[in-house]
Amino acid sequence: MPQKKNPDVPELVRGKSGRVYGHLMSLLTLMKSQPLAYNKDNQEDKEPLFDTVDTLKGSLKVFADMVPTIMAKRDNMERAAIMGFSTATDLADYLVRKGVAFRDSHEIVGKSVGYGVQTGKDLGEMTLEELQQFSDVIEQDVFDVLTLQGSVSARDHIGGTAPNQVREAIKRARAELSA
Repeated sequence: MPQKKNPDVPELVRGKSGRVYGHLMSLLTLMKSQPLAYNKDNQEDKEPLFDTVDTLKGSLKVFADMVPTIMAKRDNMERAAIMGFSTATDLADYLVRKGVAFRDSHEIVGKSVGYGVQTGKDLGEMTLEELQQFSDVIEQDVFDVLTLQGSVSARDHIGGTAPNQVREAIKRARAELSA
């Protein structure tokens, strides 16, 4: 009989983090200011350590069983990723590349986001004229960076989100796992 999927599993596993953090605090408190020669109280480290290992192993098993069954809803993910002024830092970077000092860029972006909150528009949904009211260095090319694809592609460095960087990170991870 197929096992019924429980949508609460990730939340339940996430809840285990409180238990593990508690064990960490217990161990840190135990080890703090310990004298050099007297270590009898170290016997108290076993219970939180072993419980943490058991909790981690159980959580990893649950996720290992769950991950292959995940069905991504690409359109929903894309819509969610662009919401909430996620391209604000891209606008700031754009302004800096145009010669605006970062402190001024930060202020311009703050005003742009404030305007977006008032009007219910994300940065990429604003017109050129709306954006130019905050800075006259903003030109049509700003819309190249105010897209999700432009934002992701802009981080083209090790650890960045550009597609070629992600592919390289996957290659490195696979090589390390197979070594």
